[in-house]
Amino acid sequence: MKIFISGGCKNGKSYCAVKLASLLARPARPLYYIATMIPADGEDDERVARHRAERAGLGFTTIEKYRDIDKIPSEYDLSGVFLLDSVTALLANEMFYNGEFFENAHEKTGRELARLIAKASDIVVVSDYIYSDAFIYDPATENYRRGLGFCDRAAAGACDAVIEVAFGGITIHKDTNGFFDINGKII
Repeated sequence: MKIFISGGCKNGKSYCAVKLASLLARPARPLYYIATMIPADGEDDERVARHRAERAGLGFTTIEKYRDIDKIPSEYDLSGVFLLDSVTALLANEMFYNGEFFENAHEKTGRELARLIAKASDIVVVSDYIYSDAFIYDPATENYRRGLGFCDRAAAGACDAVIEVAFGGITIHKDTNGFFDINGKII
């Protein structure tokens, strides 16, 4: 099963993703968490700590992979279950790499993300929904938002299920395998 999860910031996407990946890993399959965020401040450090606490005791092996996402080292079992959190950070790492701005980074990131999804037996991919603001941002930020939309479409297209998490509720937008019931519960 390949699942794409999107939603607003701090709406429970990561918590939902951890639970789904844990369920997919039963019985006794390797469970990997692909951490893409490079913490930049205290708020980021708190988010990392919260996400680690959510995964505590569940058997996740953490892979810190900030760029070149399709090059997961061969030491990891691709028949295991992967949780990538998040596309949002991954694109930022590629687009604003080493103090430079790479306008077309979304093309590379979208391709690599689709390849990773195709290679993994089971994967849960998390991204942030940042498209509903009415505010017009500077050109670099607008380019990033468009690029994230490109990456999200690539991931959603490669996945069996697309889920939106908002205000603690789950909406299923795509479920080609009949994995979820009408209330978003796993069958």
